[in-house]
Amino acid sequence: MSHLTALNNYFTEKREAHLEELKQFLRIPSISSLSEHKADMQKGAEWLADSCTKAGLENVIVDKTKGHPVVYADWLHAEGKPTILVYGHYDVQPVDPLNLWESEPFEPEVRDNKLFARGASDDKGQVFMHVKAVEALLQTEGSLPVNVKFLIEGEEEVGSPNLEAYIEENKAKLAADVIVISDTGMQGPGQPAVCYGLRGLCGVQIDVKGAKGDLHSGLYGGGVQNSIHALVSVLDSFRDAEGTIQVEGFYENVRPLLDEEREAYRALGFDEEELKKEVGVDELFGEKGFSHLERVWARPTLEVNGVFGGFSGEGIKTVLPSEAGAKITCRLVPDQDPDEIVAKLKEHIEKNKPTGVTVTVTEFDKGKPFITPFDHPAIQAAGRSYEKVYHVPTAYTRGGGSIPIVAAFDEILGLPVVLMGFGLSSENFHAPNEHFHLENFDQGLRVIGDYYYELADLTKEQLKK
Repeated sequence: MSHLTALNNYFTEKREAHLEELKQFLRIPSISSLSEHKADMQKGAEWLADSCTKAGLENVIVDKTKGHPVVYADWLHAEGKPTILVYGHYDVQPVDPLNLWESEPFEPEVRDNKLFARGASDDKGQVFMHVKAVEALLQTEGSLPVNVKFLIEGEEEVGSPNLEAYIEENKAKLAADVIVISDTGMQGPGQPAVCYGLRGLCGVQIDVKGAKGDLHSGLYGGGVQNSIHALVSVLDSFRDAEGTIQVEGFYENVRPLLDEEREAYRALGFDEEELKKEVGVDELFGEKGFSHLERVWARPTLEVNGVFGGFSGEGIKTVLPSEAGAKITCRLVPDQDPDEIVAKLKEHIEKNKPTGVTVTVTEFDKGKPFITPFDHPAIQAAGRSYEKVYHVPTAYTRGGGSIPIVAAFDEILGLPVVLMGFGLSSENFHAPNEHFHLENFDQGLRVIGDYYYELADLTKEQLKK
């Protein structure tokens, strides 16, 4: 009997029992951002640790950090075979607004073959699948084809403030050949995708200060600088009419797209007309010479996220605002460095600052971009496992967003990172009525189990990044 047949039989037999176990996990309100749920965070970690132990994993511990605990577990008896480090998170987002949920967020409910609950897709459901894949292989084969380590944290939804230090302190314990993360999505229903890159992030706030207080526009208008006009002048200097960023040196380290990547994106057949309808615009916008997917996956951005200042109440108030501000974020691509980009932004702002005001720049979140070459053997192996189960070609994509801890894994441990998710963009993660399509739960279990065999056929030398 092939391993896929054995896995299929096992998961078919255990499906209802596994769903009931997952519902237990989902009933724990492990909301990391709310202090009143600290005990629930501990409970969630302990439940997961117990599940790992029952699955047959060893050296299971709930490890303390300065914040919420991490769960570590391993199985290390596949001598000479690669080691996989599986990362995920057991914490979830808050549930507000509660009145928009069709069922209780922490009382899981199956409707239309979808499992509704906070954390169903992001990320408890996907973490649980990896635990059950290990269980299935140990139960059907008696061993694993590779060595496996689990590192499941409780602070991803608040930016993983303590995990980077934990990784640094436990480099030897976390040593592996490849990192596998199931916290991303598929290209669409029935369309599996391996994500091999994510954009980085940096953010700043610009505060403009003019006169010591708001001034009457009749008495001072035309003679004293208006802080909002000054701010608009700075903001307008960032991009040209076609969206090309005008900050000196902004593009100098951008890694160009490979011809093979551009061809892979074209092969996806992305419908830009459908996107226009979806978001409600007449035209898309962005750098010339790039498709929409190339713009959002592999090109950097500079966006104004918010502007504030002056009077915005009902009617008119004839003042020259003394203060104005804006929040700016940049999505970054390999090989851009967030600190270097922030320095370039500050230089640009200082150079383009109008007279009559002072400008202060405050730095905020930063995260480095990440990429594992899409032709890397670990990436291609994941694609083969998807195709065996879904029976369609796998898409190789980048993500336009940022998961800063992924870049930290890449930088600290120096390992290839494989993002093989099973969620769909329509599943309302971070929103009311979060859910997980159970066909992807079912098929994903089989994909993960097969992937361990695919990796077992690779040497440690082949897996080096």
